[in-house]
Amino acid sequence: MDTGVKINSNKIFLSFFIYIYFKIKVLLMTVKTNSIKINTSKNFEIIDITSQINDLIDIDEGIISIFSKHSTSAIVVNENEKGLLNDLEFMMDNLVLDKFSYQHDRIDNNARSHLKSFLLSSSECLPIKNNKLDLGTWQSVFFIELDGPRHKRTVTLTMVGE
Repeated sequence: MDTGVKINSNKIFLSFFIYIYFKIKVLLMTVKTNSIKINTSKNFEIIDITSQINDLIDIDEGIISIFSKHSTSAIVVNENEKGLLNDLEFMMDNLVLDKFSYQHDRIDNNARSHLKSFLLSSSECLPIKNNKLDLGTWQSVFFIELDGPRHKRTVTLTMVGE
């Protein structure tokens, strides 16, 4: 009986092959985790952690999640230029002013640090290529301390790739 539907067995086989190939590729991807411990010496401090991250990358190609485990710190990507970094501190100080009485200060007197962290980010997800971060020409990865000085701040690195 002819239903009028023509099945191209080559297309079905190719589609099935591609599906299986990508399923296997995903299963073969590696997930690796590492961490960086950071000591800070100032209340507000910007630390370039790019080289520390590159030293810990042990996959050839993939992505990396860079996550600060602290609610009064941040991870950002930008240019490592002294004037720009000073401008960031100036901007943050002028966005979250010291002259107000914040409710969180009744708990531990660091509301400004928490509020600044709301404006930034606790993580970045970046590409890895040839066993290192695949950043733009002027880009670096920074850990930003918003409530220092602190000891043993933890930045977790989770890499997925091959």
